[in-house]
Amino acid sequence: MDNYITPRFPEGLTLLTGYGQFLNSKGILEKERSKVLILFYPITQRDANKLIEAIRNDYKTQFGQESVLRVDSYALVGF
Repeated sequence: MDNYITPRFPEGLTLLTGYGQFLNSKGILEKERSKVLILFYPITQRDANKLIEAIRNDYKTQFGQESVLRVDSYALVGF
């Protein structure tokens, strides 16, 4: 987190630990610990997509993952 995510999104984030499962490309059910990263950023942050994709690619490489799920949604957020 300190090396890959925070430098790209220093304003704040939430990282949750979970346990999940998925069917891999060979049809084998994989069960493993997982991480869920929640990022809120302004829609005007033009480089956000590039930064998020870099995080996903780094994670795939570092942990030998076949894929890393990404879900995008618009939200009205206030602090």
